[in-house]
Amino acid sequence: MHAPFERIEPRGPELPIIVEVPHASLRLPPEVLEVLAAPARSIARDADLYVDALYEDAPIEGATVLVAQFSRYVIDVNRAECDVDGEVVEGGRADVRLHHGLVWRTTSDGEPALTRRLTSQELGRRLDLVWRPYHRELAAIVERKRAQFGIAVILAAHSMPSTERGCSPVQDGRRKGDRRADVVPGSRGRKSAGACFIDAVESHALGCGWTVRHDDPYAGGFTTQHYGRPTDGIHAVQVELARRLYLDEGTLQPLPAFDVVRGWCRGLVARLGQIAKASST
Repeated sequence: MHAPFERIEPRGPELPIIVEVPHASLRLPPEVLEVLAAPARSIARDADLYVDALYEDAPIEGATVLVAQFSRYVIDVNRAECDVDGEVVEGGRADVRLHHGLVWRTTSDGEPALTRRLTSQELGRRLDLVWRPYHRELAAIVERKRAQFGIAVILAAHSMPSTERGCSPVQDGRRKGDRRADVVPGSRGRKSAGACFIDAVESHALGCGWTVRHDDPYAGGFTTQHYGRPTDGIHAVQVELARRLYLDEGTLQPLPAFDVVRGWCRGLVARLGQIAKASST
């Protein structure tokens, strides 16, 4: 089986920054295809396409980059191990109903993602082959950075559909089809990172003329919740980019503005790194 992640080391003077890209891959092993009902269009549309390419200059700025190498339809590394219900895995929890948990039950369009429930052994294999090694590696990188610099900053790199999709007509004040902000910093109510890092994402976006909305519709997933402990010197911010900034959402091909967004991402890494180094002295 393919390696569960790719780690890319800094090529410039190292910074205490980790860029984590959990959802860019489309890779699906044969054993997953056997139970997968999600159509190809959903597998592609529900991936954070090209986000790994948007941040490919991050190592030049001194960041360490960790990229998941399997589709979120194999297992979602931005969800907790317990985020699974009995409709997805035999013997699973009866107290939760998660359409988009550790293993997705439906696509973002509401279509079935599985032909049947997984056995507990099948889930365990996905955890052992993908989820657990990925998070062992991420945790090890975080601890190495913190030991070296006294601080570690995770930039959890994501992208999102530009409009609300697959929701009820009115949900949390949002309507299906509503235009989302250009950039959404997710910090779980400003709890997963220091204000200087959260505000830097906002000001960096505003400096490009982009709109910003914090935690809406994504406040951050497992990475921000589990690793973001500012009092321990570990900061985590999820950065969602509206796909219209760099992608034709119909053809799924990069737009001419792709390089502009790529430059913005490189600049964000450098800016967070400067703040982190100043904070560690």
